[in-house]
Amino acid sequence: MSKLDHINEQILHELTRDGRISNLELTDRVGLSPSACLRRVQEMECTGLIAGYRAVLNRSALGIGFVAYIGVGLRDHSKASQEAFERAMDRAVDVRECHNITGTIEYLLRVECADMPSYKAFHTDLLGALPQVNGITSYVVMGSPKDERG
Repeated sequence: MSKLDHINEQILHELTRDGRISNLELTDRVGLSPSACLRRVQEMECTGLIAGYRAVLNRSALGIGFVAYIGVGLRDHSKASQEAFERAMDRAVDVRECHNITGTIEYLLRVECADMPSYKAFHTDLLGALPQVNGITSYVVMGSPKDERG
């Protein structure tokens, strides 16, 4: 697929809002025949434009009441230090996202846990105990008026 046209953009918008939408409902929303719509979706899946579908979870129903973004600075900028930190974050169940970023720090994390005491345990016992970590800055989420993550 060389470029996205307006109809494919509409299809992607609708699938982003509801990945379980039926093909018939999708055709009504984008104005295509069922076969043409299905063909476009399958093409976007085959080319990798649509990489997958996922469930959107109700965090509070899962007992997750605390979300924070954390800026992490490392002691040194070596490949070994970065790889060790990334392995530790991959194993940390509370870490939902780990991004290597540019700027004054090396990493931005999104952490989800039950409450402040469980966050403190993560902050102190896991993150603060890593020898690669030089600095930690926490940004506690008070609300999310717009959140388009899956």
